[in-house]
Amino acid sequence: MKIEQLYTGCLAQGAYYIESEGEVAIIDPLREIQQYIDKADSNKAKIKYILETHFHADFVSGHVDLAQKTGATIVFGPGATTEYDIHSAKDGEVLKLGKVSIKVLHTPGHTLESATYLLIDENGKDHAIFSGDTLFLGDVGRPDLAIKSDLTKEDLAGMLFDSLREKIMPLADDVIVYPAHGAGSACGKNLSKETVGVLGDQKKTNYALRADMTKAEFIKEVLDGIAPPPQYFAQNAMMNKMGYDAFESVLKTGNVPLQPEEFERIANTESALVLDVRTQADFITGHIPNSIFIGLNGQFAPWVGALIKDLKQPIVLIVPEGKSEEAVTRLSRVGYDNTLGYLEGGLNAWKGAGKDVSSLESISAEDFAQRAKADSLHILDVRKDGEYQSTHLEDATHFPLDLINDNMDAINKDDTYYVHCAGGYRSVIAASILKARGYNNLIDIAGGFGAIKKTDLKTTDFVCPSTL
Repeated sequence: MKIEQLYTGCLAQGAYYIESEGEVAIIDPLREIQQYIDKADSNKAKIKYILETHFHADFVSGHVDLAQKTGATIVFGPGATTEYDIHSAKDGEVLKLGKVSIKVLHTPGHTLESATYLLIDENGKDHAIFSGDTLFLGDVGRPDLAIKSDLTKEDLAGMLFDSLREKIMPLADDVIVYPAHGAGSACGKNLSKETVGVLGDQKKTNYALRADMTKAEFIKEVLDGIAPPPQYFAQNAMMNKMGYDAFESVLKTGNVPLQPEEFERIANTESALVLDVRTQADFITGHIPNSIFIGLNGQFAPWVGALIKDLKQPIVLIVPEGKSEEAVTRLSRVGYDNTLGYLEGGLNAWKGAGKDVSSLESISAEDFAQRAKADSLHILDVRKDGEYQSTHLEDATHFPLDLINDNMDAINKDDTYYVHCAGGYRSVIAASILKARGYNNLIDIAGGFGAIKKTDLKTTDFVCPSTL
């Protein structure tokens, strides 16, 4: 028996490869499926099952393409219905894989069809659970993502309570837990940075598995502080349910080199968004006017999903050398399949063609501190609510980056704003969006709040909620 976790940091997502006696099961595959086919081929094995723990909302799974390529059976939990062929398993059904077995445990709550897959070794011992978004390390899945359900989030939270206590907690403490996500995912609120654990540790440390917890307490604690789901979640879930274009065709259409004139023509005639995925330093130094920055070196796919509302939005790319395929791939992971090409030769080619270039002013935290001590400044903080509430600069205007499109009226185009986040990535995203909307008096604070705290600004310049 072989188990391998294939973890993707950008999405904080774990897919799984299980092999026994030449038969393979893939759990929650990503959109780019060749990696799974190659792994099976290298082991002279055949993919038999594609196991989906639920209709994912935070990424587009590769299950449809993988089934078409390999002939493997797609398995969902009880009650799942799709526009393509699947096996909707019964609760307690056992799937044979070589010398091991995989038992389907119906664990509704995160979604109605959510399933946990219990791997039983060749000796009949419970070995591991692949818990999807039902159980994370340190947390459980959010209960507000069911597709077209009349049930409330309180109803689903109650189902999740029962699923955990009836299906998962009775299992032995030494059962390994392989969750679908780790820290950084929006599918929970308190996920651990660890991506593999054991059930006994979760029973001791996971707040949602307290032995003396009532259902009412569980519902209250699970829902407490849960942020609204990112806007692309519902769209991704529907793609996973209804099907989608083959990834190969998306890559073929999107990974196309464009000369500056053709790039500009497509941007204009197709109303394409010019998306710059280089580093924030590159964008600050020079960029195409009205382009939006979301760098590949950060939480790229989730920020694209949060900020570009239309999954069908035409997109043309500014990419680092050799990164065009990666950019198209990572866009497709969250359902953005309408990439129309990238600027060949990058910004140098654009400038060489005599096209206009813009830049973004950026100053060090030390320079900012000197200016703040000498004058009253307009400051824009685009960190998350929790970060801001923990500690922030006095008199800063605040709204989280993912809500920028709803809060532009909070700032004045005639004023100069010093923009910061925690480390410098999100502030440049925010500045690029604002610049594209005509807010031109923007100054980025390099290094963000982390760098500001290291300056000689007086501690009274920082306000904690407990002192307000």
